[in-house]
Amino acid sequence: MEKDAKELVHSKIENNIAYLKEALGVEKSFDVIQLDVEYAERQMALYLVDGFVKDDILHYLMKILSGLEASQLESDTLTKLVKTYIPYVEVEVTDDLNTVVDMVLAGPTALVVDGVDKVILIDARTYPVRGPQEPDIERVVRGSRDGFVETLVFNTALTRRRVRDRTLRMEYLQVGRRSKTDIVISYIEDIADPELVKKIKDSISKIDTDGLPMAEKTIEEFISGRHWNPYPMVRYTERPDTAATHLYEGHVCIIVDGSPSVIITPTTFWHHLQHAEEYRNKPLIGAYLRFVRFLAVWASIFILPMWYLFAVEPGLLPDALSYIGPNDSGQIPLFIQFLMVELGIDILRMAAIHTPSSLATALGLVAALMIGQVAVEVGLLTNEVILYLAIAAIGTFSTPSYEMSLANRIIRLALLSATAMFHTYGFVIGTTLLILFLSRMQSFGVPYLWPFLPFNFHGFRDVLLRSPIPLKNRRPKILNPQDPDR
Repeated sequence: MEKDAKELVHSKIENNIAYLKEALGVEKSFDVIQLDVEYAERQMALYLVDGFVKDDILHYLMKILSGLEASQLESDTLTKLVKTYIPYVEVEVTDDLNTVVDMVLAGPTALVVDGVDKVILIDARTYPVRGPQEPDIERVVRGSRDGFVETLVFNTALTRRRVRDRTLRMEYLQVGRRSKTDIVISYIEDIADPELVKKIKDSISKIDTDGLPMAEKTIEEFISGRHWNPYPMVRYTERPDTAATHLYEGHVCIIVDGSPSVIITPTTFWHHLQHAEEYRNKPLIGAYLRFVRFLAVWASIFILPMWYLFAVEPGLLPDALSYIGPNDSGQIPLFIQFLMVELGIDILRMAAIHTPSSLATALGLVAALMIGQVAVEVGLLTNEVILYLAIAAIGTFSTPSYEMSLANRIIRLALLSATAMFHTYGFVIGTTLLILFLSRMQSFGVPYLWPFLPFNFHGFRDVLLRSPIPLKNRRPKILNPQDPDR
């Protein structure tokens, strides 16, 4: 990623003011403020962005500076200002005016002093932020109600609150030539594989783009590759306890400023099927919930192609299950009926996203009457199509990972199309290709279907069952943790 050439700070304040005024667009942007002041008989200038500064702290610092005498800054001015007369925690200096510009636009306040060839940066910034409330898509009956927000420092604090390990590392990077988006790579140094950490850091440092308007989603597309692969290579979470759990296992988390979702890497297929609710209940109840969720996910992928296959080839069914086929296939081919309802559900989902919450109930009633009852009565759809598509839709909504649920929907349509074209051969070959496709995928060197392929007994047991926490005394072997014992 290219950086601007270094522009050294001058000892004459006029030169610095002229450069910063032009680079920051002081007279062109109303919210970029240049405050010319005089303290201790010296010309000074403050640069800040309105809305990013804590007014009370800045007023306090200005009050202290206004009480200084000229004799107090006669010698060693910079050291005295930084170490004595600016009583604040986050203070640093720089000799590069381009760094000053980037920092001011990120929130800190810059203090330029006549006769000093460095600029003082005071990180007394604040951002508009909402409270850390519980995420909508990762709710639990019992458990913490806080969630990540859009401010980077808040998210790192929520993580450290749960991971008080002295080797927890929060490494800071900036990505984007224009956006200068703040990114933090979080991992436990004594546990995470150094090669994995290096691979992720190298992938992020190689990102060359002007900005990250979509925050963490843009980062994922750059570091994961496989742009036309519908399956997610990373996992998103808005829960600090979920992120902390993965850090203790040896994963690496990527926190992006401006996003309430934290990226967890690397991940497998099974990570996207786990939910915090399973670990908020007794092991037996958690294992039951996981088993039900697995059934729902498999149903969301395979139930429609299988039912269609049995409908067009009823000879595959034993006599005891002959009732599964449709009693009346209707005037429209079954495949077209499925496509119509699939598209209808997607349209309904998009409409629900754009509909105000006060009208959501009305939208649901309209959808139930128009797509359900009326469509069957006029002969547009059959009852069986509505039933099995509803089961598939419920399985989609039961998938904890939103990205995984959308990927499974695409695969379901592909399997349904293959079954419609080639019947039994299409279903068998399509399913085989899906398994081969997933088995060849990797997320930062970790096989996507591990511990199923390649097989690992302990890992497979932990995936299939919700094991009691005291028995989970080993970290996942596939992550190559430095400290494998918990």
